[in-house]
Amino acid sequence: MKEVVVISGKGGTGKTTITASLAALWKDKVIADCDVDAADMHLLLDPTIQQKSDFYSGVEAVIDGDRCTQCGKCLAVCRFRAISPEFVVDSLACEGCGVCPYFCPMDAISLVERHSGEWYVSDTRFGPMVHARLGIAEENSGKLVSLIRKKAKELAEQRGLDLILSDGSPGIGCPVISSITGASLVIVVTEPTVSGVHDMDRVLDLAKHFQIPAAMIINKYDLNEAMCQTSEARAQEYGTPVLGRIPYDPVVTRAMVQGKTVVEFQDGTVAKAIEEIGHKLWQRVKS
Repeated sequence: MKEVVVISGKGGTGKTTITASLAALWKDKVIADCDVDAADMHLLLDPTIQQKSDFYSGVEAVIDGDRCTQCGKCLAVCRFRAISPEFVVDSLACEGCGVCPYFCPMDAISLVERHSGEWYVSDTRFGPMVHARLGIAEENSGKLVSLIRKKAKELAEQRGLDLILSDGSPGIGCPVISSITGASLVIVVTEPTVSGVHDMDRVLDLAKHFQIPAAMIINKYDLNEAMCQTSEARAQEYGTPVLGRIPYDPVVTRAMVQGKTVVEFQDGTVAKAIEEIGHKLWQRVKS
C-alpha cells in the first residue's frame, strides 16, 4: 500500500487546495485529512459522515462534590490555577498532572479520560475519507493523526484500495512527524518567499531525517521569479525533484468559495498545471 502525504513548512501555501485537487484527479484511493489542528478538507469535499467516534486523550481532574469538604488543599497545590474557589475544575486549564488527587485528604478528586475530539469515516464525491475534529485548546494532535492514518489504512484494506492520499499538517512539529513517518512519498508545497524557502529547508530536513522520499511543488511561483529559482536551487541541493510550478490566480479563491476544487471549477492555467503535476505523481506512485 502506498501513502502520499502533502505537507508544507508553513500555513497558507496552498497545501490543502492542491491535495483536494489531487483527490479529484486520482481514483481508487482513501483520502485522509491529517491536519487535525485546523482541518478544512471537508470544506472542499463536502463529506457525508458514515461513522462518528469519540477521541479520548490524556486525563483531567474531576471533584466529587459529595465527598469534598472544601479544605482548600487542592487550591494550594494546583500550579495551573485550574480549580475555582467554588471547587470546580476548569477543564481548559487542567493539565491532568495528578497533584490534586494525591494531596486530597478525602479522596474526592479523581482523574478521568479527557474527551478531546471526534473522528469520522465519510463518503465524498472523490472517494472515502477519514478526518477528525480536535476540541478547543486540546493537545495530543499527533496521537489523533496516528489514529486517522491507522483508520485510513484499515479502510483501504477493507475496500481493496492500495493508495492513501493525506493532507498533512504544516510545520515540523509532532503532528507533522505523525503525518509522514512510514509514508511512501512526501510532497512539499512551498511558495517563492523568504519565509517559504526557509520553511521548505526545515521540512526537507525533516523528510531526510526520517528517510522518506520527497518531491516539491512551487505554488504561486510567478509572484517572485527570483525566489522561485532559489527554491529550485535549494531543492536540487537536497536531491529533491520539483514536480512543477503553479501560477497565482484568484480563480482558486473563487473555487473555494463555491466549495469546489480548482480542477473541477475551471479549466484554466492553474488547473492545467495541477493536472500535469498530478499525472507525474500518479505515474511515480503507480510505478
